Amino acid sequence: MKFRTANGAQTFDVEILSRDGALLRLRIDGEEITAEIEPAARGGALVRSRGRSLRVHAARRRNSILVAVGPAVFDLIPVEGRGARGAHGLATPEVTAPMPGKVLKVVVAEGEAVAAGQPLLVLEAMKMETTLYAEGDAIVGKVHAAPGAMVEHGAVLLELSPADSSKPESATPNR
Repeated sequence: MKFRTANGAQTFDVEILSRDGALLRLRIDGEEITAEIEPAARGGALVRSRGRSLRVHAARRRNSILVAVGPAVFDLIPVEGRGARGAHGLATPEVTAPMPGKVLKVVVAEGEAVAAGQPLLVLEAMKMETTLYAEGDAIVGKVHAAPGAMVEHGAVLLELSPADSSKPESATPNR
């Protein structure tokens, strides 16, 4: 998936290749990177790659992802009309809890096709509701969250897979 900084200064092509526990393989602008991700005590994560360790915090917002890496902060916005390689991948194949809280509502079902910007799940934290949205077209693979469940920061709530654009729209399952 392509992202650009909010000020438009940079564009990044990001594709997650695989995730096995704490080990993540991704491609950023054609360069393959392997990173180990360890949840941090005060939220965020410690990311180790190429002999470096960086503290990373991210928050998904309706139309962007706010990422703080050390002292640098990036407001990343998905770019429409992404390239052919990005069209078959997802920037994030898992939807995770951006904060500890309670699952109020799961809006989607396993096997359902979702469109970019479609609501997926509603969380409550500190008496505020937060709706998590699909970042791109996808198929809901597995739903790990249930209404009423308490979740920790970083808990996997949903698994997504790339949408198959060759299927007709009538193949979308009904709820």
